[in-house]
Amino acid sequence: MRQDIAELVTSALSGARSSLANLISLVEEENLDASEIMQMISPYLGKAYRIGITGPPGSGKSTLIDKLTAIIRSKGLSVGIIAVDPSSFITGGAILGDRIRMQQHYLDNGVFIRSMATRGSYGGLSKAVGATVNLLDACGKDIIIIETIGVGQAEVSIAEIADTVVLVLVPESGDEIQAMKAGLTEIADIIVVNKADRDGAERLSSELSNALALSPRKHNPPIITAQAVNDVGIDKLYGELEKQRLLKSSPATDQGSKGVI
Repeated sequence: MRQDIAELVTSALSGARSSLANLISLVEEENLDASEIMQMISPYLGKAYRIGITGPPGSGKSTLIDKLTAIIRSKGLSVGIIAVDPSSFITGGAILGDRIRMQQHYLDNGVFIRSMATRGSYGGLSKAVGATVNLLDACGKDIIIIETIGVGQAEVSIAEIADTVVLVLVPESGDEIQAMKAGLTEIADIIVVNKADRDGAERLSSELSNALALSPRKHNPPIITAQAVNDVGIDKLYGELEKQRLLKSSPATDQGSKGVI
């Protein structure tokens, strides 16, 4: 490995945000040094709790993450956020829409936000997302949140990276619910019905409960109603995430981190 790469890794592990950003750029560009970078950070992995947030476009995922991050920071925990955006047709890079909606956290040194492009990757996650999650983990982030660009059968790939998957739906999801029942509701650990002040929210919650009643899963995901924009239900979501974090980190369970890629 080149000396400058080794120095970047050492610097990032010591807390230098610019070095961490440079390393993410290298793995995102599928640089030849990426595999060696992963080898260097491997001894430092396994401490972060990894949360995947997925759901249809417009379901309020970014607002929910924004509010959830505020609660996590109030607990004294550091946060890494990966917002997976659609690729720009011009540059191939991320569109950065989620960064705009999370501006309040940019001056907080305890929050690191990175938008990443899908780059046409099957499953809604680029190949570099897993490596970036590992970099954030190695560099000491307590909680890592990965937001996917949308929803669909292919996006069950988020379950391979996250310890807990949160599926965000809204009353307007409509017929999309039918298409996702066989896939996403099977990998969701928590379901959030956001924008619950709108017509159809109670009906959606009831439909989801009925669908889950037929599921072969031993433990069906809790359904939380929320209004992220009004800070309603976010505390309850955090409480459920904390409960699952403690459960999955318990030596008595075999549900260890799914994120080491």
